[in-house]
Amino acid sequence: MNPESCVLNFRDKNYLCPFEIAMDLIGGKWKPIIIWHLGTKGTKRFSELKKLLPQITQKMLTQQLRELESDSLIERKVYPQVPPKVEYSLKDLGESLMPILKMMCEWGEDYYEKIGILEKS
Repeated sequence: MNPESCVLNFRDKNYLCPFEIAMDLIGGKWKPIIIWHLGTKGTKRFSELKKLLPQITQKMLTQQLRELESDSLIERKVYPQVPPKVEYSLKDLGESLMPILKMMCEWGEDYYEKIGILEKS
């Protein structure tokens, strides 16, 4: 796809390339981490996700989960009981991101090892 000749219109926004769409969907500080935890640790309740991400605010976690759900990357399942029980899990599209996130994790480990060695010398 030639970015100079093609503008992708998606959800009333114009993008110059598919990478922009991907970054709009999963970019930022929290979305990849939320997807990572759901992909590696399985279905989680809101409170469990909050414990895995102690630095995120409740408001931000709620916002990020809503966006991931509206983008069909995660599923929110509400159980009809008192008190209400809500669980979050990856949908197939979210699961398809796991190989990419695993590669990013491996890259982060390699980077940490190389920089750690350089900083010790």
